[in-house]
Amino acid sequence: MDTETTGLDPEAGDRIVEIGGVELINHMPTGRTYHQYINPERSMPAEAFAVHGLGDEFLADKPVFAKIADEFVNFVGDAKLVIHNASFDMKFINAELRWLGKPGIPFEQATDTLAIARKRYPGSPASLDALCRRFGIDNSSRTLHGALLDSEILAEVYLELIGGRQPGLVLGRQDASAERSTAQMQTVAARPTPLKPRLTEKEKAAHAEFLAALPENALWNDFS
Repeated sequence: MDTETTGLDPEAGDRIVEIGGVELINHMPTGRTYHQYINPERSMPAEAFAVHGLGDEFLADKPVFAKIADEFVNFVGDAKLVIHNASFDMKFINAELRWLGKPGIPFEQATDTLAIARKRYPGSPASLDALCRRFGIDNSSRTLHGALLDSEILAEVYLELIGGRQPGLVLGRQDASAERSTAQMQTVAARPTPLKPRLTEKEKAAHAEFLAALPENALWNDFS
């Protein structure tokens, strides 16, 4: 998840102007996203405009935070929020919710990829762009900051930080017994007669119904 704002401090009058998020389940993108531009009800400082390019004219007809708060909170639910420099985004989100008299989101619900990167690579640059260069992630379309684009890039960075798309997969050197087991598995011959399918017609229909309910851009559709 990511936000763009009018500045650095909500207590000084700065506001959120964009929120973006992508959903991951079991470390894989589902295709479900959240994206919203927000009218901050104040003018945009030149310094902030230089970062994200969102100006007063563009934001004038966008909804204020009060209009999208419930939708955003419902999208987030109790899910873990993966954010780069989480303290920044969380203080803005919770300030906006507090001003509406709504409960904030516990900071413990956030995972800070900046903190992970600094711990894993002490002394090295840990910006989102620097991590993209480290992991070979294409960020060429990131000419300006954008909440949804940055969320999509961050999802890839996060997966690399925790060890790739299958963090539990053993990719290092195995001991001798494990190597023998792997070799044995690779030499198992195929069945001379394939097993008959065990799916019932009811199960096939349920599976088809599940696929039909997925968003068109869901990753699952690439394999179905």
